[in-house]
Amino acid sequence: MIAILMMVLACGDDTQNEITVQEKPTIQEMSIAGSPTIIVYSGRGEALVGELFTQIEEELKVNIEVQYGSTPEMVTRLLTEADQSPADIIFAQDSGHLGALTKLGRLEMLSPSILDDVDSRFQAKDGTWIGTSGRLRVLVYDSKKYTVDQLPTSLKDLADPKWKGVLGWAPGNGSFQAHVSALRHLWGEVETKEWLEGVIANEPKRFPKNSPQVKAVNDGGLGIGLVNHYYLHRLDPNGRTAVNYSFPDVDGGNILMLAGVGVRKGSPNKKAAEQVIEYLVSIEGQSHFTMNNFEYPTRPNVPTNPDVPDINIENLTHVPQEHLADVGPTRTLLKDLSLQ
Repeated sequence: MIAILMMVLACGDDTQNEITVQEKPTIQEMSIAGSPTIIVYSGRGEALVGELFTQIEEELKVNIEVQYGSTPEMVTRLLTEADQSPADIIFAQDSGHLGALTKLGRLEMLSPSILDDVDSRFQAKDGTWIGTSGRLRVLVYDSKKYTVDQLPTSLKDLADPKWKGVLGWAPGNGSFQAHVSALRHLWGEVETKEWLEGVIANEPKRFPKNSPQVKAVNDGGLGIGLVNHYYLHRLDPNGRTAVNYSFPDVDGGNILMLAGVGVRKGSPNKKAAEQVIEYLVSIEGQSHFTMNNFEYPTRPNVPTNPDVPDINIENLTHVPQEHLADVGPTRTLLKDLSLQ
């Protein structure tokens, strides 16, 4: 079954709608009297979403049991259990895994009332999963060492020898691998490999994940790092010298990584599960992701955290989510380049 998953991870889905919330009942009116326990397989950590699920239980008057693990672990478990799975909702850190489940026919079609709440580019084309929040790929840089006009204008510029010994990256990190997977489809296999080889020649410092890169930049030990945006905002803003930067050239650098949810095919609790999901993309739910987690909303017109700059969706590199999920060949490429 794991082998099947790896093959299907070569596939997935991705697709701005104006919304009107006045026509819908408020969250407080959507109580689920006497509903069964909704079981959530969550690839998002408890520190990120545990408080939110407690809030949903209180607001909707529904019992929720959340089982936490990595996204690959949760998806593999759901596939292994097949029709016997107790899961009602799968909550993935990256939408590519949801796309894989869609290809295997393991997700229910979501109701239009839910899909209408979210930008059409942040959901499956067939309506089987929906994005709940996003993390933007950025450079984090030391503002004591560099000004904006000194920074690379495109992701490709990181292969320029002028950045030798300056850059940090985390090639074993899932977001990095998803990013490279997208580049393989945007640039082609040859150009992506040549770019990686160029960056490797610049002797970047390797990190196990994003957060230590951001800390190293903030502490003055690293010039720039390729990371997700929200790690910076977890640092105390008082005296913070690290700054996030988005490339002005839209050539593959500015990608929004989505987290998302779907309902397991055959769940006997689809109606209740959908009401939980509707909360996740409600104003209340989206505000949790933006204000508590410093993420970007997938629902239009939801403000970001005051510490997080707005983004212009038109300036993003728009990549079908199946490209982000095509990680099998990416891992082989990274292994061939001794990055795994």
